[in-house]
Amino acid sequence: MTATRVLLVDDQELVRSGLRRILRQRDGFTIVGECGDGAEVPAALAAAEADVVVMDLRMKRVDGIEATRRLRRTGPHPPVLALTTFDDDELLAGVLRAGAVGYVLKDSPAEDLIRAVRAVAAGDAWLDVAVTARVLTTYRHAAAHPEPAPGTLTPEELELLRAVGRGSTDAEIARSLGLPEPVVKTRFARLTKHLGLRDRAAAVVYAFDHGIVTAARTTVDSPPPHLRFSVLGPLRAWRGTTALDLGPVRQQALLAALLLRPDVVVTDHGLLDDVWGLEPPGTGTGVLPTYVLRLRSCLRAAHETSKESVIRRGRAGYLFASDGVRTDLTRLRELDQEAKAATDNGDLDTAADLCADAIGLFQGEPLAGLPGPFAEGERLRLREYRLSLAQRKADSQLRLGRYASAADELSTVLAAHPHREPVAGLLMRALYARGLRTDALAVYERIHERLRSDFAVEPGAELTRIRTAVLAGDDRFLGFT
Repeated sequence: MTATRVLLVDDQELVRSGLRRILRQRDGFTIVGECGDGAEVPAALAAAEADVVVMDLRMKRVDGIEATRRLRRTGPHPPVLALTTFDDDELLAGVLRAGAVGYVLKDSPAEDLIRAVRAVAAGDAWLDVAVTARVLTTYRHAAAHPEPAPGTLTPEELELLRAVGRGSTDAEIARSLGLPEPVVKTRFARLTKHLGLRDRAAAVVYAFDHGIVTAARTTVDSPPPHLRFSVLGPLRAWRGTTALDLGPVRQQALLAALLLRPDVVVTDHGLLDDVWGLEPPGTGTGVLPTYVLRLRSCLRAAHETSKESVIRRGRAGYLFASDGVRTDLTRLRELDQEAKAATDNGDLDTAADLCADAIGLFQGEPLAGLPGPFAEGERLRLREYRLSLAQRKADSQLRLGRYASAADELSTVLAAHPHREPVAGLLMRALYARGLRTDALAVYERIHERLRSDFAVEPGAELTRIRTAVLAGDDRFLGFT
């Protein structure tokens, strides 16, 4: 399979780095160039052929709308997929008018970006159903010319236009109509010419404007919005882009006890122990159906189309069905595995970056404020997880010779975890490598005093050996030769 060639245009290196990790070569993509501003796009396309331009809209000199407009004026060019945030209705409408064939939201899941790039490269449009109707309203209100007259459309043309308006690709339309894909492409080209429409995005607007597709119809015919959870901070949930109200903290604690053990039946008495511990409610397990009913209502929300809740009754308990549900914890584990693989392959630079990305998923204290033994146990486990990632990142930085940045980050970690000997050992090594032997020994003295005063114990053998090596100037033991 030929790789899809992508040009990335965004003025933030961090965003481009994230896009590179999503649009990977093993998944069929090749990044042929990167630009930090819209003004750089023509030169980048002259230097390398691209199948898709992924274009940020907000850039300091030449923004994505103007860059797209300039490309359109130059003649044939790769299709532009706009990249922006949820509340940029005016920008999205503007970039569609400028000639982009679709847009993807920056907070969309990675798989949506992958599908969008592939669809655009194949000649299709990509308009996020969560905001399409609202954006097209802005598009229409700002239009500088009247919409084309509908003309006389045959039933076959209406069916084709309806499928395009719903966001179907040519391949999907071909399968549904039982036609070869080239025939669908030819018919669509003839239809847009007949209606005087510029491109696929304009055809979607036309379908909405003339009632061929409606917002309600799009919602029903499209897959229901994903249910998404964040546990690496306060417990939060979204259905699509709609934030959900999960109710009081005890109710949230019950949700967490199910969510973090997906597809496993947790018994009624187990849930009671998880959420209430040694102080169960007077009604015992009788309180659970009320809490579950409220949670089901919260999670169903206004856009839910399935009648079956993700919280289901099993034998003697409840389970959380994970199909179609995303959590930041799942993403954390994916990044962790990728970082370990990079370390095993000797790619320490990537390993450090992936550990940093994983740490960046934490938004404060995991499951902050939730009561009960289960939530507290998960908090402890996730704190350890974050700490282990910080240690692995620092180890990669030391092996790469980035002693200053490692020392700065390790100092912060050790301040939060003053008894953590492995962190102290890494910090001593980083300080020693910078020529700060006295500071390295001071770290040992501080943790020695804390361990002795708080727990009446001495530092372990490994930390003691690091201190001895620092005193002796033993670079080999400290790993710097």
